[in-house]
Amino acid sequence: MSLVSTKGRVKVLKTRVIVGLSLLAVVVVFVQLGEWVFFGGVTLVTLLALWEFNQMMQVKGHSPSLFFAFAFALAALLNMQFPAQGILTPAFSLLFVLSLAWQLFQAKSNAPVVDWALPIAGGAYIGLAMSHLVGIRNLPNGAAWVWVTLFSVWGADTFAYFSGRAFGRHKFWPRHSPKKTWEGIFGGVAGGMVGAGLMALLFSLPLMHALAIGVLASIVGPLGDLSISMMKRYAGVKDSSHLIPGHGGMLDRIDSVLFVAIVSFYYLVWVVI
Repeated sequence: MSLVSTKGRVKVLKTRVIVGLSLLAVVVVFVQLGEWVFFGGVTLVTLLALWEFNQMMQVKGHSPSLFFAFAFALAALLNMQFPAQGILTPAFSLLFVLSLAWQLFQAKSNAPVVDWALPIAGGAYIGLAMSHLVGIRNLPNGAAWVWVTLFSVWGADTFAYFSGRAFGRHKFWPRHSPKKTWEGIFGGVAGGMVGAGLMALLFSLPLMHALAIGVLASIVGPLGDLSISMMKRYAGVKDSSHLIPGHGGMLDRIDSVLFVAIVSFYYLVWVVI
């Protein structure tokens, strides 16, 4: 490997570390300053991810409505912030009708059904998934359980990456992610448990429940990653955007969180709380 190549890799790694630590500091502020600050942070992340999703679909020649994608996502987020109000069903019903009626007048659309469906798919998928983080934050000991959820994902991703690089031989799902290996998956299980366990000890939470979330995160997290990879491959892009230096886009950062947030929330509601 040439000296220039080595210096380039070191520079990229340095950028990733600095930006990663900066993002962690922002997440700490969002999580620890209260439910409404967290709601605002999750909403911002969700809308940025949806903007990236919309941009990727435009690369393929589609013309999805960003307004309706945002509206579907906000309805899901507000429903979780105000669960007693029952916002989701009436909001989604109204948005289904309005978005379809709006699509009737879009003469520029070459695939009107697809353009109508994409904001629903993006808004509902990303918005509903991220709303479960809001739900977790609003539970008893919510901030602590958010950290368990996030560190489960981060631990699983980190261990999966390094164990896959060191020992990876057997492909996990080459059709959707050629670089993922079974060795990386098993490393991810260990990492998810380590991340969740550390947070449980730090916040005095039930260790067994945290470890269970860690295992679940290591299993369903890669599915979220693979799902976003499928969308990026469809659009013919490597990253969802270049919004975050050294890390790609916002959607690249939350792909594993999307599935894990849902599973973690319902595990907490049905088993722990």
